[in-house]
Amino acid sequence: MNQQTKTDGAAASTGGAKRRRAVARPKAHGPGPIPERPSLPPTVSRFVTMERDVATTFRPRMLQALQHQIDVETEAVRASPPICSRGGCGRVMARGGRPTITRLTLFGLLSIDADVFRCKACKTRCQPLLDRLGIEPGRVSGALARLIALLGVVAPYQLAAQLVGILLGIEIDAMVVWREVNRLGKQCEEYDQALSRYHGDGRTHSVVPVAAPDVVLLEPDGAALGMQRAKRKKRSATSIAALPSQPSEFREVKTGVLMLPSDRVESSPGRHCSIRRILVTCLGDADTLFARLWSELQELGWFGTNTVVVIIGDGAEWIWNRASMFARRCEILDFWHAVEHAWEFARLQFGEDSKLGANWAHTLKTRLRNGEVAQVIEQLRGTPCTEPEARKALDKLIKYYTDNAMRMRYDEYIRLGYGIGSGAVESAHKQLLHARLRQAGMRWSERGAAHLLALRVRLLNGRWPELDLMPRGSLAA
Repeated sequence: MNQQTKTDGAAASTGGAKRRRAVARPKAHGPGPIPERPSLPPTVSRFVTMERDVATTFRPRMLQALQHQIDVETEAVRASPPICSRGGCGRVMARGGRPTITRLTLFGLLSIDADVFRCKACKTRCQPLLDRLGIEPGRVSGALARLIALLGVVAPYQLAAQLVGILLGIEIDAMVVWREVNRLGKQCEEYDQALSRYHGDGRTHSVVPVAAPDVVLLEPDGAALGMQRAKRKKRSATSIAALPSQPSEFREVKTGVLMLPSDRVESSPGRHCSIRRILVTCLGDADTLFARLWSELQELGWFGTNTVVVIIGDGAEWIWNRASMFARRCEILDFWHAVEHAWEFARLQFGEDSKLGANWAHTLKTRLRNGEVAQVIEQLRGTPCTEPEARKALDKLIKYYTDNAMRMRYDEYIRLGYGIGSGAVESAHKQLLHARLRQAGMRWSERGAAHLLALRVRLLNGRWPELDLMPRGSLAA
């Protein structure tokens, strides 16, 4: 009997395996011929081959042409030796060395004879060719470095290195991309800080623009960014206690969006979008963000004596506390955040997915949009509530609406064309931060994140050509 049971069990197991294999096989798509396996052409099209052959053929010639121009500049420097300018010396410096440096360019590896000139009296030295051509530090040339940085701004460094090989035919590793992004990003970040200090100093000369707009829209907000954990302290070898678990570390990236009301267009009935916006961001505190927003307003010429700054925020105190820097302002509580708070109470009061709760929230939303905030607050105060958790949520909602009642005149804001939602800055977070810096598993150092943000905001603002005017500096702190 035991033997029979074992046999039956084995048969059942075998049958189950067969059924599982049968289920795993794909089902037939019905009557008709069996599809053939797709195949690729054996060779690349002739036109694609011709394009690549031409690029391969002329790339060395372009390198030779560039090398010729460098040689001409080298001879010009040798023909006119520099004059020593140290302490009014005025002596002609003598050529005392001929080191050769190389740079990886768009066309290949370039050799440069960077002659060294010395002053025998002052014991000073210089390399005038490097100064004359503006040769930057690093092994990669300026034009190529900016293209590499561009790819590193839109894609992770490893993928960007692969794109450089596909698009430019130049084999590099991810560290080269990282290095060029940080070289240029550091210069951009330092420039932004200096510009903010300049416009924030009351002693600097500020020109009031003649044609400043009457209204400027400003939407500030913050979003969390994962940061690298601080290094743990070393423990002694005799310690057997487990290391305490450390929570993930986050920093808030603060972003502001500047727009003009005329740049908001109605893409569909009741739905608006921005055709132009200026992004400002920083990995810092609220004061730093508003200082940069002020600097950007000055650079754009968007702030005049009679300009009204319309500030749309989600209710965070750091926004309203700093809005007072604008004497003529209009503060607006983001409409959708106000409605979201009402939904939180509705779920507790009427139950999750309750039709009654949904109708209640939609009615309240309509009344808020019509500017009936005072009536809504009175209605909420008279709402019966028995559950302690729902009562707590109701009190919180009443306080939230009462504190922000002067910022909830939505009917008036719509009539003036100001808008009532902070969708522009929410979208900016997705494009500026989420699409590049918040991918799976990414954790950033403070400097790495700040440098990449400085570059990415220039790309999204359409100001990437500014990088041609910014020298690539050293990565040293």
